[in-house]
Amino acid sequence: MAKTPLTLVLANPRGFCAGVERAIEIVERALTKYGPPVYVRHEIVHNRFVVESLKAKGAIFVDELDAVPDDRPVIFSAHGVPKRVPAEAQRRELFFLDATCPLVSKVHREAERHHRAKREILLIGHRGHPEVIGTMGQLPEGTIHLIETTEEAEQVEVADPQRLAYVTQTTLSVDDTAAIVAVLERRFPDIVGPAKQDICYATTNRQEAVKRIAEQVEVVLVVGAPNSSNSKRLVEVAQRAGCRHATLVERAGDIPWEAFGGVAAVGLTAGASAPETLVEEVIEAFHERFDVTVIDGDGPRENIHFKLPRPLMDSDAA
Repeated sequence: MAKTPLTLVLANPRGFCAGVERAIEIVERALTKYGPPVYVRHEIVHNRFVVESLKAKGAIFVDELDAVPDDRPVIFSAHGVPKRVPAEAQRRELFFLDATCPLVSKVHREAERHHRAKREILLIGHRGHPEVIGTMGQLPEGTIHLIETTEEAEQVEVADPQRLAYVTQTTLSVDDTAAIVAVLERRFPDIVGPAKQDICYATTNRQEAVKRIAEQVEVVLVVGAPNSSNSKRLVEVAQRAGCRHATLVERAGDIPWEAFGGVAAVGLTAGASAPETLVEEVIEAFHERFDVTVIDGDGPRENIHFKLPRPLMDSDAA
């Protein structure tokens, strides 16, 4: 029986960003240099496949430092941690490596700078996300106020509108964040923002790539984890761009095949913490069911690389 023709349009760029690549390499190099087990506080990045792969190599993922023995290395996740975490590690004289994405660290430094300038700080982000917890934990409790929506931006009360600043989570919807910032700037004309937006290049590039392919397809699949902020934002971007169906899948086994009845073109992308292996797995699943033509979408080439922590840069870890 002949297979139904289907065009698969791949978003570019997609998948791993430089911060995720750095975080994973930190764990892998630490395992090589220090031997297993190496402990990791929280998921190194939000992807089950990546976490399970690192577990198989000897990484042990824990919720807090009290589960880490005194004589083993511990790594902090790419999302960043509150200051109390490295402080506790130092108190216990643990050897630790910080895999916080440098673009998240940039937001931490901005918040500290605003605090030193005696500005009240608003953080645009999602309550409970590890990155938000880490950013708010850079300063004393109550110093940073979280804003999730334009409604909250309309209602927030500040002590002194002339001494006010905002920072943002790096993995937000570009459009949603712009709307919130517009409200804050209208209400507080003197508010100070980042010189360069906090939403990272990878988040921005992947959202723009989805907008481009959404014009060519009826359905968009986003490969990513359900707790991945940047992956969930890609689904929202596709929906707003007019796709009749957009959904998040972790693996090929999660594909909702019933959504493809009468569909001629499907868009495919991956969140910044999803490996290309999983994209290839999804493509293969389509080949098994359809007569597939794969089209690579246009997009900017990303060539950003972040340095590893100094202890992993010597010849022993190369």
